[in-house]
Amino acid sequence: MSSQTQPASSGQERDSADLARFGYSQELKRSLGLFSSWSVAFSYISPSTGIFTLFFLGLTTIGGVFIWTWPVVALGQFIVALNFAEVASHYPVAGSVFQWTKYMASRTYAWFTGWMYLFAGILTVTSVVATIPLALIPALNGLGWHSLNVASLNTNLVIALITLVVITVLNIYGVRLVSIINNTGVVFEILGMFVFALVLLAFHNHQGFSVVTNSAGLPVTPSTFLAAMFMSLFVIYGFDTAATLAEETRDPRRAAPKAVLYFLLGTLVAIPNMGVAVKNAWGPAQIIEANFSTPFATLYLLVVSAAIFVCCLSIMAATIRLCFGMSRDNQLPGSKFLAKVSPSLHTPVWTCIAVACIAAIPFIQFSGAATIAIAATGIIYLSYFLGNIVIMRARLRGWPRTPAPFRLGRWGMLVNILALVYGGAMLVNFAWPRAASNPKPNQTNGLLHLNFLDGVPILWTVVIFIVLIGAIYYLAVGRTKEFAPVVSPAEDDAPLAGSGAAPPA
Repeated sequence: MSSQTQPASSGQERDSADLARFGYSQELKRSLGLFSSWSVAFSYISPSTGIFTLFFLGLTTIGGVFIWTWPVVALGQFIVALNFAEVASHYPVAGSVFQWTKYMASRTYAWFTGWMYLFAGILTVTSVVATIPLALIPALNGLGWHSLNVASLNTNLVIALITLVVITVLNIYGVRLVSIINNTGVVFEILGMFVFALVLLAFHNHQGFSVVTNSAGLPVTPSTFLAAMFMSLFVIYGFDTAATLAEETRDPRRAAPKAVLYFLLGTLVAIPNMGVAVKNAWGPAQIIEANFSTPFATLYLLVVSAAIFVCCLSIMAATIRLCFGMSRDNQLPGSKFLAKVSPSLHTPVWTCIAVACIAAIPFIQFSGAATIAIAATGIIYLSYFLGNIVIMRARLRGWPRTPAPFRLGRWGMLVNILALVYGGAMLVNFAWPRAASNPKPNQTNGLLHLNFLDGVPILWTVVIFIVLIGAIYYLAVGRTKEFAPVVSPAEDDAPLAGSGAAPPA
């Protein structure tokens, strides 16, 4: 027994010592192994969640052709992930994009990047808890709860809020508990994405493989293709989650950069009538119910609901660690309380509660998961783009001069340039005013209509509001606060941003 305990203990001491070289003590419990770290990143990406949230958008825009948006987005995001993986290997500390920009840019730039990324994470929590009713309500109907209506915003809202409370409590009770559920959740994700997809392909192939070229009479143009991308864009982000939980991962320098991509063909070929599905904006739940008996459809939807629930857990865990990482550096309002870690639970309890409370705010004027999901994804892409700009600037100045376990070598500059080109193009796509993906308030249901904002696309309003609130706080209070020094290990590159000390008052 001692021979098994000794290597684990020495490994954790090594990882804690590694963290200490960045100027931080080990407060969070380091209990995640390679599979758990991979599971968290995989659960954050959760193809099940993205497909159930925005499948209807792709289908009603260009029909079955929207499947081709998947490889385009997957390739672009893989390039971004490669760039981030090298940085994560140098700086395996809680906070991902915020931490990386902190080491490579000015204090102000890093603060605004972290601020935008934090709110993108919080909005993602909101959008995913709002997605679970789309699978759970049809499943409960199959179990006999026929009074529940998936089209009712009030019913969706109640289930979303209950989910938010449950995942908050689970995160408070520790990342190890979350990781156990996550590891189990990967099984549900694989069942939902592969096993049931194979069943659909083998026994419920109504469309044939030509469905991938069937637009159901809808025009396929560059503009409509870009709009149809939003389901794929929502699915494939969050690959930095394993890095965000790096302080709770054993050997994080090798375990951090993990992510997986999957496919949609089984759902598309199982559509009984493409015209009906497009006209009625079918999602996966309707396609499942149209193909399977009630018991089998209910089982499938329960499996998917479990996968989405695990996705909720992972996203909240990652957002909590980002908030904790910024608070530990005295970057946020109320940092003193947000940075406290419970000595018994080894989790930042007040941060868990704060993230949950802010994530609940969009439910005051709830208009469905899709609107929130698009806003969250747009801000995530903005944060990634800001991070890639800083990494490019660092590369131009000679970074990295020292090797890390994961490195791009001479390919680093090319990968960085491609990541910026892709990210910039997608930002234009997000910001483009269109009813399908960036509507004005008067084009939606459920949103509070203010006369002076009726003509402004929603994403513009959300971004401007978050930036404005952040600017007011930073200029009034944040820039005069004493931040934690920026420290890197002696054998690694020196921080490119200076000491990080506050300017004289």
